[in-house]
Amino acid sequence: MIRYLATICAAALCLAVGASSAAAAEPPPSETRLVYGTGTIVPIPTSIPHEAGDMVDKRIVPDLRWIAQRYPIYVTDGYSGPLPDGGWSGCHGCHVAGSDHYNGLAVDIIPLVPSSTCDARWTGITRLALWAEPKQNKPVLPFRWVGYDGDSGHGCGHHLHLSWNHATVKRYALAEWVEVFPAAGVENMKQTRTKKTPKAPKAPPGPSGGISQAPTGGLSPRGD
Repeated sequence: MIRYLATICAAALCLAVGASSAAAAEPPPSETRLVYGTGTIVPIPTSIPHEAGDMVDKRIVPDLRWIAQRYPIYVTDGYSGPLPDGGWSGCHGCHVAGSDHYNGLAVDIIPLVPSSTCDARWTGITRLALWAEPKQNKPVLPFRWVGYDGDSGHGCGHHLHLSWNHATVKRYALAEWVEVFPAAGVENMKQTRTKKTPKAPKAPPGPSGGISQAPTGGLSPRGD
């Protein structure tokens, strides 16, 4: 809690800057790349505001950092699954079958200054959602699925879900490749190869529903 309050206090000093950055949506990536380097589940760096203990596949960290520099985000959940030491990361039992959270390739996002109602604090998050998915159910690569307005259990006042495109993979396993966009400071550049992007995998099969990790709860029909 103390860490969270410290983050909020620091955010208050730069909120105006963050809001200004979010005022105009970034253009979509001109190209994407497939990262074949070995994946690892790592803690989200402090440069990306997040809930204590949140982790993701390290291959999407540069994208998250790029997003955090341009939009006032706070990550509430990333990887949800077992850890090598026997522990657990993320929200236990909060996501639907086939969720990209189980592979560390999805994040749930709320405003840096939280609000449970759709107010001005969600402006930057809404712009981010529209940047990632300008048209409903047609996300911009490298995103595989975007959950926001129009998706059950998501949206302004609730949370934004972003999933990265990736190779078909089993639950709690690391994908052979992950699609990302060029971002300053991309790690493991020698392990990346730009090639024709394969067709994005279809939404994973599975029962409808599943409790999302967002603070207000709610049901997610797919992808979360």
